[in-house]
Amino acid sequence: MFTIIDIETTGGNSKSDKITEIAIYQHDGTKIINEYSTLINPERRIPFYITELTGIDDDMVADAPKFFEVAKDIVDLTSDAVFVAHNVGFDYNFIRSEFKSLGYDFNRPKLCTVKLSRLLMPGKTSYSLGRLCKDLNINISHRHRASGDALATVTLFEMLLAKDQHNIIAAGGKPKHLPAHLNSNLSPDIIDALPDKAGVYYFFNGHHELIYVGKSKNIKSRIRAHLNNFDNLKAIELRNEMAFIEYELTGSELISMLLESVEIKRHKPYFNRAQLKSGYNYGVFMELLIDGFIHFKAGKISGKNHPIAVFTSQNQAKGFLNHTVEEFDLCPKLAGLDYTNGPCIRHLTQHCDGHCREKDRQEDYNSRAMTVVKSMEYDHANFLIIDRGRHENEISVVQIEKGRYCGYGYAEEAAATDNIETLKNCIDKQEDNREVQQIIKGFLKKNTAEKVIPY
Repeated sequence: MFTIIDIETTGGNSKSDKITEIAIYQHDGTKIINEYSTLINPERRIPFYITELTGIDDDMVADAPKFFEVAKDIVDLTSDAVFVAHNVGFDYNFIRSEFKSLGYDFNRPKLCTVKLSRLLMPGKTSYSLGRLCKDLNINISHRHRASGDALATVTLFEMLLAKDQHNIIAAGGKPKHLPAHLNSNLSPDIIDALPDKAGVYYFFNGHHELIYVGKSKNIKSRIRAHLNNFDNLKAIELRNEMAFIEYELTGSELISMLLESVEIKRHKPYFNRAQLKSGYNYGVFMELLIDGFIHFKAGKISGKNHPIAVFTSQNQAKGFLNHTVEEFDLCPKLAGLDYTNGPCIRHLTQHCDGHCREKDRQEDYNSRAMTVVKSMEYDHANFLIIDRGRHENEISVVQIEKGRYCGYGYAEEAAATDNIETLKNCIDKQEDNREVQQIIKGFLKKNTAEKVIPY
């Protein structure tokens, strides 16, 4: 039994956002045998950009049941069934999170139609639901509504079932055995001998050519994941070309990310080419215009402009601005998100104080805007990030000076603790760039370093 599921939500974070709609189609492997769909009151405001995407607004969900009121229906409908969705992690994690808040452990076997499509329908230019359905002539009525997207996923799933000659779906989405032509140099003993520590790893082909560089907090676990990856042709090709593995321990997760970035740019391995193309070339910029208000905009980075935050795509930059507008009560017009005449859409929906109509004090608005800018900066101009070393008595050190990345190094823990000059002297100088800045800021936001020492 399968349950094909789609949800709509107030945003993309399963820990902080909520479900606004759910659709479930029970499927016996041949046909739909039951269906269920309902709006859900998320007990919070729906952001305007979500309403623009889905058409679901606050009024529509005001009288809808809350999640706890439909929870039993969801449990009953999904019991003894495989949870199927397009990009299943998104839908599954949201539903698990909602149940967790009720004290219930929702746990179901799951299948992803994105991964199945890559495996059973290789060579597509895109595996998004919209593009796949267009390519396969699957009609989607009510796009970005739960029932419409779920029903399209049902049709896609039935096509995948018809193509599944090797019972991959019955095996949980993966073939049961690694291909016989997997390079014989990679014996189980070699894999078992890999360290379960943080570092950077290197894959070479049979001609000793470097074909891939990766990083992980657990090298052994990550490489095993590569060897069992059947998600797409690229993953299968990489696994089959692997002949030799090397690695460099870093101790620190942050240094593994920084070293991986350097090594990919230096060696340009064939299987890392997508990472080379997806640099941080887009940004969010701040301007103080003649109206006296601070304005933001998303755009491509050039040599002349200096972003407050960097991203790999225009959509990521705009997504950040959408979230920022909501979190800091800013105006979509002043954030370059609304180009309509008259008041912005947030003002029309009574979610905006009227910044674009000069009803908000300039000083108050600019103060909130500057809070956004400050949140993108380091807490200190000069500081050291202290973290785990490569062995028990060693620490790792990353240096930031005048807001710029200087490099990283290692020191003996006993001799170097809190001795700033000793710690600075161990630094191996490295190049500063937008990518490493984003890596460091992202790492610091996770707050996993052992210590940060300002100086």
